[in-house]
Amino acid sequence: MTDLFRNITDKNKEKILYTLEAHSLTFTRNTYLTDLFNDEFIGFIEYGYMQIIRTDYNGNSTIIEELKENDSFGSSLSSLNNSEFDLIAKEETKIIIIDFERIITEENTKNSYFNQFIKNLLEIATDKINEKNERINILTKKSIRDKLLEYFQIISSKNGSKIIYLTLNYTELALYLAVDRSAMMREIKYLKEEGFIKTNKHKITLLY
Repeated sequence: MTDLFRNITDKNKEKILYTLEAHSLTFTRNTYLTDLFNDEFIGFIEYGYMQIIRTDYNGNSTIIEELKENDSFGSSLSSLNNSEFDLIAKEETKIIIIDFERIITEENTKNSYFNQFIKNLLEIATDKINEKNERINILTKKSIRDKLLEYFQIISSKNGSKIIYLTLNYTELALYLAVDRSAMMREIKYLKEEGFIKTNKHKITLLY
């Protein structure tokens, strides 16, 4: 995903953050963050790892998005204005929060580095749309096998390699795919036996 401050010097980054009255927050592991923000904001991860979790009215949870260092998120970008969604720090995490309404002003857009910031923000929005489309492609597959293979293929295509490393553990992967973990593990076993994949912990080699 595009870095919000790509092609912007550290000096100009500080100018942008000062102008936008951005503030930083640090959270410990397993902290729920969602209720701490205003309705419209942009967030940027300085370091750490977070997940966006959707829990439906039946209590079923699904991992919607993973967020790592340099990733951006927001109330509109990441559907955090929906009460079913929670933002959780999975390890110690530091984020920068920007009030969305302060971003676009005539004064700010006179600066070339600020225009680069806006360009990066638009690219991030496009990336988010593409990720949501990928997720739709995964979730609309009818079988657990097809969901797994689609997920593996997406990661493989992004990395340009038949060897992929899962950033999710298997419990989290089941939540991401919205499937039963035991059934998913059986399907992974069958895929290995039938020669589709090889596995070594979180390392998966695609053989198809």
